[in-house]
Amino acid sequence: MKIAKAIHPDEFGFYGEFGGAYIPELLRPAVEELDTSFKNYCFTESFRSEYLDLLKNYVGRPTPLYFAKNYSQKYGAKIYFKREDLCHTGAHKINNTIGQILLAKHMGKTEIIAETGAGQHGVATATVCALMGLNCMVYMGEKDMERQSPNVQRMKMLGAEVRSATCGSKTLKDATNEAIRHWINFPDSYYLIGSVVGPHPYPEMVAYFQSIISEEIANQIQEVGFASPTRIIACVGGGSNAAGAFYHFYSDPEVELIAVEAAGEGLESGKSAATSVLGSPGVLHGSFTLLMQDSFGQVTEPHSISAGLDYPGIGPLHAHTISTGRTKSIAISDSEALQAALECSRLEGIIPALESAHAIAALEKLKFTPEERIIINLSGRGDKDINTYQKAFQNL
Repeated sequence: MKIAKAIHPDEFGFYGEFGGAYIPELLRPAVEELDTSFKNYCFTESFRSEYLDLLKNYVGRPTPLYFAKNYSQKYGAKIYFKREDLCHTGAHKINNTIGQILLAKHMGKTEIIAETGAGQHGVATATVCALMGLNCMVYMGEKDMERQSPNVQRMKMLGAEVRSATCGSKTLKDATNEAIRHWINFPDSYYLIGSVVGPHPYPEMVAYFQSIISEEIANQIQEVGFASPTRIIACVGGGSNAAGAFYHFYSDPEVELIAVEAAGEGLESGKSAATSVLGSPGVLHGSFTLLMQDSFGQVTEPHSISAGLDYPGIGPLHAHTISTGRTKSIAISDSEALQAALECSRLEGIIPALESAHAIAALEKLKFTPEERIIINLSGRGDKDINTYQKAFQNL
C-alpha cells in the first residue's frame, strides 16, 4: 500500500487549499506525536505484516468483487459491487480501526475514544478494542442512538461505553464535537477517528488504511479480464469508504470517480447534507474543508435519512478532488435512496446499508454503454437500518 503522489498531502497536511491541523494548543503535542508515530511505524514491514494478517484472518479480506447480473441487465453495462458489507462487523470501517488500533498499541495508549454516526465505526472500534484488551468510549448522537439502536447494543455487548451527544442536531457532527472535547480534556487518550476528516494526519492516515479497498479492486478487475474500471461510485459523508475505493485510481484519468452525497429532502429544502453543492470553504473539526455554514460562518444543521451521511462537511481530500474536477459529485434524496435499497434487495438479494443505497441510486442519474465497467462500493449491510426500512415500506 503505497501513498499515491496524486493524493499525498504536503508537509502541513494540505490537499491543495484544503486540510491542515486547526487545533487548540492543548492538542498540538498529541497530534504531533500521532503524526510522527504514523509515519515512523505504519509503513514498516512489521506493521504491514500484522495489519494484513488481521485483515485476512479476522476481517475476512479480500472482499469479493461481485458481478451484479440483474443490475447489469437493467442498465446495459457491466456493474460490480465491491462487497465491503461482508467484512467482519458489516462495513468497511474495520479496515481503518484495525490500522489505528495497532498504531495506538504501538504508542502505548490504553484509553480509546471514538465518534460514530450510523454506529458502524463505533462497532468496529469497540470490536478492535475488545480484541486488543483496551478501554473504549464511543460518542454517538442521541438521535442516531434511537434510529440505529441495534448498533448501540452491539457496542455495549463488546464492552464499550456509549455516551450520547445531546446538543445541536444530536447526530454525527455533535458526536464528533463531544469526542474532540473529551480528547482536549484527556490528551493522553487515543482518538480513533472514523473518517477522512479532522486535523492532519487523520485524513491521510484513514485514507491509507482504507486504500486496501482500491488495491483489491485493481487486482480483481484484472482477474475478470479488464485493465481497469470505467467508473467507481461511492457514497460520501466524511468520505472514508470513497477515499479507499478511489485511492489507487486518482492518478488514472481514464477512471471516472463519482462521490454520492445525501440530498436529504432536497437541495433547496433546508434539510440536506450535500456539502459539495451547498457548502463553502471553512474550518470544521480541525481541518479547512468544504462545509455547510451560514453567512456568519456558523455550521448549519445537515439532514439525511442515513445517519452515516448526516454530516455538514466532507474530508479535505474530497473537497480538493471535487473542487478541481477530478471527482464528480451527485446528490441523492432520502426517497431515492430508500427505493434503491428496496430494488437492490429484490434484484440481487442484498439488503444494503442506507449509505450504500445512496451510491446505488446514482445509477439512475447516469448513462452507460455496454462496454463500461462500473464498480459500486457497497460500504455496509442494511441490518442496522431495518427499522427505518420497515417504517418506510409499511406494506412489507
